[in-house]
This record gives sequence, structure tokens and C-alpha cells, in this order.
Amino acid sequence: MTYFGVLAVFLLPPLLILVGLALVRGDLRREEYLAIFGHVLIAVIYTTPWDNYLVATGVWWYDPNLVSGLTIGWVPIEEYAFFVLQTLLTGLWLLRIGKSIQDRRASRSKSETAVRLGLSISTAIVWLISMIGLLAGLQPFTYLALILSWALIPVLIQVAVGGDVLFGHWRMLAVGVLPPTLYLWLADAIAIRSGTWIISPQQTTGIMLVNLPIEEMVFFFMTNLLIVNGMILIFSPVIRERVKVGWSRLLLRLAD
Repeated sequence: MTYFGVLAVFLLPPLLILVGLALVRGDLRREEYLAIFGHVLIAVIYTTPWDNYLVATGVWWYDPNLVSGLTIGWVPIEEYAFFVLQTLLTGLWLLRIGKSIQDRRASRSKSETAVRLGLSISTAIVWLISMIGLLAGLQPFTYLALILSWALIPVLIQVAVGGDVLFGHWRMLAVGVLPPTLYLWLADAIAIRSGTWIISPQQTTGIMLVNLPIEEMVFFFMTNLLIVNGMILIFSPVIRERVKVGWSRLLLRLAD
């Protein structure tokens, strides 16, 4: 299966359905569309150098006969299309199902700071372990360590700013992340089996579920988590107030 074939079969149909529903119902606001496109821009900017490094160092590669031949850096143009389509798919999915989920509001008690601190420390510890493994040169853990060290930096920022809000919206978080992740696991497994892209056996742990390396499972979970976290936080009144207060305090300190 060609890379464009993977996109046409697995990414475009559900995305077109979600876009069609949004247009027919007309229930998405302008700021919601802007939030999705903002996440697309961030995804492309943040993922491009990292993904180029993976291909350049042989962590994964692609069959040259199954791609268009157009590349930016080391990565085929189809991969950049994947960044965009996945972000649109997960973002629109969250907006479609999120309105029907009633989560409790984020706590405004003293515990909100403890939640943010606890999640931040936990995330930082996992990030540190991944960095140690990466710097130690443990080759079978290379891909997993690269995923975690790359993805956990923005996750750490998200939980530090609004971990209590995310905890309060755990149902929305679960329903927003898990279905697209499971679906993309299936698409990824089929693409790997058909040879569209190849994951290095030397730089992975060898742990697999059916035909899918554990590293690829972690990758799609983390990327969808980043998208859903960001979408929840950007529309949270608590976070908007928190950012406004923090920005005001910063300006006052700079003025002193």
C-alpha cells in the first residue's frame, strides 16, 4: 500500500465525515476552528525536526517505491500530510463528542495546586528516565526514549498549567484520546505489514501487539493526548483566568 493510499483509506474518510457533520450542523464556532488549525501549525513545527532526525538516524524509514518521492529534508511529503490529517481528525473528533460529555468542573480548592504539582513531578520523572536511557545509548530503547523525551516536554507544560483541569475532565480526555488512538493503531499495523514504512528492529524493544511495536502504540497515544489536552485547556475558563492573572503579574513585575 502506498503512503498516499494509507492516507486515502484510513485518514480521509473519517475526517470527511467529521467535516461534513460540522458543516451540516453548523454547530462549531469560529474559535473552535482556529484552535484546531493552531494545533495543526504547532504539530507541524514541533514534529518536523524530530521526525527528520528519526529517519536520518534509521529509527524508521519508508519504501521509496511506495511514496511520491517528494521530500522535505529526510521525510516524504506524505508524512507531513499525516501530521496535519491526524491533528484535524482528533481535534474534530473531540469537538464533536466533547459537547455531550458532562465532566465535573475543575476544583478551585487548595488541592488544585497539589494535583498540578503531582502530575508535573510524575511527568518530569518519566521524562528524566527517558533522557537517561537515551543518553546511555541503550539501543533497543532508542525509539521509545526519543518518543517520550520529545512528547513529555509539552505534556509537562500542559499539566503544570492545567493538570487539575485535565483531571476534572477525565471522561472527555478518555473519550477524546482512546478511540482515535485505537483506530490509528489499526491503520499503523496495516501500513507496517504492507511495508509502507519500516520500524528499525535494532532500535526498538521488540515488544509488539500483533504486528504493532509498542513504540508506535506509545507514539499515537502521546500525540493524541497532546492534541486533546491542548484543546481542553484552550477552552477552559479556569485556564483563561489563570493565564490572564499570570500575565498581569508578569507585566507588573516587569514594570517595577
